[in-house]
Amino acid sequence: MTSHRAPKAATAPLHPLERAVTAALVLAVIASLAWIGGMIYTVISW
Repeated sequence: MTSHRAPKAATAPLHPLERAVTAALVLAVIASLAWIGGMIYTVISW
């Protein structure tokens, strides 16, 4: 017996929420790298 299934999309576009979460994660990584760089600069210049 065969069953009918709708074909799945090969590449689904990102939803707005997923874009917001991805953007927030990228900004968090950039901010943490800047913070670590600032701490290293502070220790070196101390």
